[in-house]
Amino acid sequence: MGALIEIRQLSKIYVRGKQKIEVLHDINLDISGGDFFALMGPSGSGKTTLLNLVGGLDVPSSGTVSVAGQRIDRLAAGKLARWRAAHVGFVFQFYNLMPMLSAQRNVELPLLLTRLSAVERHKRTAVALELVGLADRVKHKPGELSGGQQQRVAIARAIVSDPTVLVCDEPTGDLDRASAEEVLNLLQRLNREHGKTIVMVTHDPRAAEHATHLLHLDKGSLVESVSSAA
Repeated sequence: MGALIEIRQLSKIYVRGKQKIEVLHDINLDISGGDFFALMGPSGSGKTTLLNLVGGLDVPSSGTVSVAGQRIDRLAAGKLARWRAAHVGFVFQFYNLMPMLSAQRNVELPLLLTRLSAVERHKRTAVALELVGLADRVKHKPGELSGGQQQRVAIARAIVSDPTVLVCDEPTGDLDRASAEEVLNLLQRLNREHGKTIVMVTHDPRAAEHATHLLHLDKGSLVESVSSAA
């Protein structure tokens, strides 16, 4: 059985005027279902670009990206958007919550794109918020929550549609150490107990310790991949 995510000879080039900048060069990578990958490297190494390619937010200049047997690099923009909605949960550094909506409504947003009934949407939202430990904060708006709680709402929103993969871009970058540890422990629990496949970009070695695999990028190339005992 093949890997859940298969990346082959992947390169990404951005063109700025007459200048071509190769951000990723000839990346080959397999990520199995249930893996928790941390991507590390200096600024400009290509970490976020690789994350965006895995999540279908960008398309490669050359090479292939397959997720669960689907060649997402071949999908047209509209089909790629629908694929993202169905298969990817996104967690960003700055939460991206709607400030006027309650935690419950923020988490429910991805489900509004589905054919689920209101009753089923509310049921799934309640389960997601309970899973992240915020069952008692469903009516609170983002401004009434701490940074760590806001990020947990964002994680609940990311998992509410039961995505194939979670992609996390510096999920603890805006949090204090205690809140960051809560969020990282939650991601680790989602991976260990619920089998979620997670790909996370981080600059923090302590955050990377929560992953099962550590991937180092430098100047657009994969320089090291290490299995962790996390």
